[in-house]
This record gives sequence, structure tokens and C-alpha cells, in this order.
Amino acid sequence: MTVAVVLFTSDLRVHDHPPLRAALAAADEVVPLFVRDPAVRAAGFDVPNRAAFLADCLADLDASLRRRGGRLVVRSGPVAREVRAVAAACGAGEVHLAAGITGYAHRREERLREELGADGVALRVHDTVTTAVAPGAVTPAGSDHFSVFTPYFRRWSQQSPRDPLPAPRTVRVPDAARGEELPARPDAEGVSPDLPPGGETAGRERFSAWAAAGLSGYADRHDDLAGDATSRLSPYLHFGALSPVELVHRAREKGGPGAEAFVRQLCWRDFHHQVLAARPDASVRDYRTREDRWRGEDEAAEDIAAWREGRTGYPMVDAGMRQLRREGWMHNRARLLVASFLTKTLYVDWRIGARHFLDLLVDGDIVNNQLNWQWVAGTGTDTRPHRVLNPVLQGKRYDPEGTYVRRWVPELADVRGNAVHEPWRLPADRRAGLGYPEPLIDLGDGLARFRAARGRD
Repeated sequence: MTVAVVLFTSDLRVHDHPPLRAALAAADEVVPLFVRDPAVRAAGFDVPNRAAFLADCLADLDASLRRRGGRLVVRSGPVAREVRAVAAACGAGEVHLAAGITGYAHRREERLREELGADGVALRVHDTVTTAVAPGAVTPAGSDHFSVFTPYFRRWSQQSPRDPLPAPRTVRVPDAARGEELPARPDAEGVSPDLPPGGETAGRERFSAWAAAGLSGYADRHDDLAGDATSRLSPYLHFGALSPVELVHRAREKGGPGAEAFVRQLCWRDFHHQVLAARPDASVRDYRTREDRWRGEDEAAEDIAAWREGRTGYPMVDAGMRQLRREGWMHNRARLLVASFLTKTLYVDWRIGARHFLDLLVDGDIVNNQLNWQWVAGTGTDTRPHRVLNPVLQGKRYDPEGTYVRRWVPELADVRGNAVHEPWRLPADRRAGLGYPEPLIDLGDGLARFRAARGRD
């Protein structure tokens, strides 16, 4: 009997899973393996929201494999050591793995190749598992990656993603494959109260429901804060519970402006992956430096605390930050606003905001989180690096009735219409009764400081 190992990482599904299908084609028995790496916890990425969602994903993956006669094998320890031990115990000749682009993923792959190679075990790495188009598959003349989204999108759109693979009917796991119990979902401490359920089953159900009811209107409504009309699929994409290749195909089958707008958002994920694959240091350093002398924790401690807690005195900013804490998720338009406020109005280092997002976001990952923050801060791929988003004007445009603000800032529940975006204009006695803070900073003062810092005053 021949045996192969499939190492699951950010691809926790059975539908459209190239490493799993390749392993099943190459061997009589397959070990579906997930390793809980202590390095992830040590680096601060094993935060409560993502740990809870991960537990759901692993439980769902195990259930899907058991319906096919298999099971998920879970181990804890350094990845290469545990994979090597499982391969040796089961007599595996191959290990299959989805390609990654982060520094951590590259180090993991190098160590696996080294240790497995010492035992004569082949490592097979597969592209287009976590992206629709592989990083580096499309490049401009004279460069290893696109630095601007629009030309990348044009080239990306000309590609033909591979056909999605069906889930296997049967998975046979060797008896020698030993693991531990599935990780339990963390208790309520530190987990956002309204965190969504994780797992491929929940993700597929969410996409099917949204595709039927919300996809057609996505082009017109994706910025509608009150309408909450986005797909909310980002956590499932982050953990690989959904396949971006399959989503592109299913959206295009639906057709229409909404599907095109949704596919464009999937392309943004691939765009960021190809940027970071070429420039791995962009996870911690400016992609394009503006020579900023950002304020840090020591200089801006009170401002940063007010921003984190959603008490800046700007309702749109506070609503977004409170949604983040409550749900472990935030509407994309709100993400842009709160990031612009921190980096450009308060002139605080984008890495401080990015870390806070990673502490709470269930979809938080190095690729999209860090590069989105740099895009807003003007040190990334934005072609208008000095733009500043005004939270009052943005609120009036994208939440004209104030419904989103009142949902998350109950102090303003009785303030009607557009006035909810400028509560400081209410009569003094009315303001005093709200229990809502005065603005942390005048927007004009913040803009002037930012322009001076960038040498544009």
C-alpha cells in the first residue's frame, strides 16, 4: 500500500483542493494532516477570534473527511518535525502542500524539503490553492510584479483559472496515522460575541445564500454601510474554507455587474499576494517610503487608545472600531475610514493600526492586512498616496441616514439623520446629555499636520 500525506495549512476544505486530489491520485492511502505550530502562537497570531474560527474549520474538515471514510490527523509541534514523524510512521513517499508566500511559509517549506529529503520523501507544492491566479503568473515587462492594481487587473482578467476540482468521494487513512484530539473552541473570553461560525460548510452556505440574494446588487451596494450588502466571505477565504478559484467560476456563471465587481475584489487578494511574494519585507516595512516620522505608542498613547476603543468623537470612526470588537470583522468602507483617520488625521504609524486589526480580525492575515494598511497610509500601492478620507463627508455619503452609526454607537441613537455625523454641532445641553466624547482633534488641524509632515503644505 502506498501512502501520501496532505499537509493542510490555509486551505481547510475538501472541495477544489489540488493537494488532496493529487495525493489521492498518487497513493492508496492518504493522511490528511494539520499541525498546530507553536511558532504561530509565539508570534502573536493565535489570537482568540482566529483560534475560535480555526477550531470550527478543523471540526468541519474532520466531519467532511469522516463522511468520506477518512479523518483529520492533528498534531502539535514544529511543523517539519511532526510531518516527518507522520510520514515515517505511515511509510509515506510524498507530502503535498499548498504554496505560501509569507516569510513564515517559505521557511516552513524549506525546512520540510530539507527534513523530508533526508528520509527520501518528496515534497509536492501546489499553486492556485489560496489564490485564483498564482503570484508571478502574470508580470509586467521588466519587473517581477505589478505595483499598480489596474494594469494587474487587466492582465489577471485575461487569464483562465483552472477548473475547480470536485470533493473526493473516498479518503482512506492508514491506521498508523496517529494524532490528538481536535482543538476545542476557546471560551468566550477574548472572542468577539458575534463572531460567525467557521468551516467550509458554513462558508459554502453563506456564499450560496448571498449569491442568490446579494450578488446581483453588489456593484451598487458594496459601499452601503447600513445595508451590510457585502459577502462577508473574507474569513472563509483567509482560512481556505472557500476556494477563490471556485468563487471566480461561480460568480462568472451568474454574470452581470455585481459578479464583475465581486470578481474584482477577489483580484485584489491576488494582487496583494503577488506584491508580497516579490517584496516579502513589505509586511513590516513601507513598500514606498514617504520618509514619514510617524507618532508611536509613547507619543500618541491617548489618541491611540481612543481610536482602539471607539471614542474619538467621530461617529463613523467609532462605529467601525466598535463593530470590529463586537464581530471580529469590519465593513471594508469602514476599514478605509478608520485607517485613514489613524494614519493621516492622527499621524500614527500604520503598523500600530495593522497590529490592532490582527489582534481582532477573524480574517486578519499578513498579506491583505499589511498591504491594505499601507495602501491607506500612502506608503503602499495607492497611486494617490496623500489622499485623506474625511469621516464626516464619507459618513454622509455612505451612511446618509446614520443607520450604521446608530447601530454601533448607541449614545447617538436618538440623533436623527445627517446630524449623527456631526454631533458637536448640536446645542451644548443636548451634547452633554448624549454621553458621547467631543472630537479628539479638529479635522483641519490633523490635515495640516499631515500635509506638513509630507512636505505638501
